[in-house]
Amino acid sequence: MPTTPEPARDTAAEAAPAPFTADDYRDRMARTARSAAEAGLAGVLVAPGPDLTYLTGYHASLTTERMTMLVVPADGDPVLVVPALEAPDAARAPGAPALTLRDWTDAQDPYAATAPLLDPAGRFGISDNAWALHLLRLRAALPGVSYTALTEALPMLRAVKDARELARAAAAGAAADAAYGEILKVPFAGRKETDIAADLAALLLRFGHSQVDFTVVGSGPGAADPHHDAGDRVITDGDMVVLDFGGLKHGYGSDTTRTVHVGEPTDEERRVHTLVREAQQAGFEAVRPGVACQEVDRAARAVIEAAGYGEYFIHRTGHGIGITTHEPPYMIEGEEQPMVPGMCFSVEPGVYLPGRFGVRIEDIVTVTETGGRRLNNTPREMAIVH
Repeated sequence: MPTTPEPARDTAAEAAPAPFTADDYRDRMARTARSAAEAGLAGVLVAPGPDLTYLTGYHASLTTERMTMLVVPADGDPVLVVPALEAPDAARAPGAPALTLRDWTDAQDPYAATAPLLDPAGRFGISDNAWALHLLRLRAALPGVSYTALTEALPMLRAVKDARELARAAAAGAAADAAYGEILKVPFAGRKETDIAADLAALLLRFGHSQVDFTVVGSGPGAADPHHDAGDRVITDGDMVVLDFGGLKHGYGSDTTRTVHVGEPTDEERRVHTLVREAQQAGFEAVRPGVACQEVDRAARAVIEAAGYGEYFIHRTGHGIGITTHEPPYMIEGEEQPMVPGMCFSVEPGVYLPGRFGVRIEDIVTVTETGGRRLNNTPREMAIVH
């Protein structure tokens, strides 16, 4: 029997989904403009990154010092300000027919070119990842304009998915589930964490992911570190192993966690794993439209606190997911945003006993009209590996 998965290949049986069209992107920008107006903004400024991809389909360079900025006014037509040398790529983006391109050369001032597009006394939402260089120069060009972070002003910008987005998210979840089913077949004991991480990455690609974002493999004491980097530690009999992995398929994210055990676990290890599974179930059952996001965290956390392990649950219960693996909304105390059908987020409580072991169980969940639907459906009971 081979000790590692077969070479990466795409065995995804489903056909690739139809691409989003210019009309789809036009609708997204129109919704953004309406949301900006409702929030009292003059518009939004969108730098290269996930918001720009979501609104236009354009994957602009994230590293250029040359400014690219989408201006979506609350009242008016969207304009993409782009360096002339990148304008041909921008013009080929699927959302390009839904906006106006305004290019500029290196001999021109992009901030002066952008200034006429902005209300000189307005307040704009701006991408969280916009370069400070560009924001400061825009402020110098138009000192009367003020800015606010886009995720604070419009936290729901990408949070609610339509049916086609949900289909992509479900396909990504199913592919991650298939990868988990296969990883249970390979040997763990005597191999390094990095070996298992490489297996997981290969399996995600094999089942149709175009991009692997992370493969957390924490064994033994490393399982007590929620974001443990897979290292050279050799996994041994008696180890608890946290497997947290995901990436992008059809442009939408997967993210799932299961905790397995090498050989027979102790009674305490079984008890903690069962506790986390019960907490995860409680968090899932709290998912209902109209209920505040914080209730998911409260439900999961109450189970763990009642068992006396509250101090060892050291992170939020969940995060939104879409074209990025972490985005609003967040399932944490103080998040009063009500859940809305079409939201997608993780439910991932954990217990981490420093220097000993940890357990986390994570599913991506989408809100329906009546409750929640899991996009990960592998068994949550402890799997025994060898």
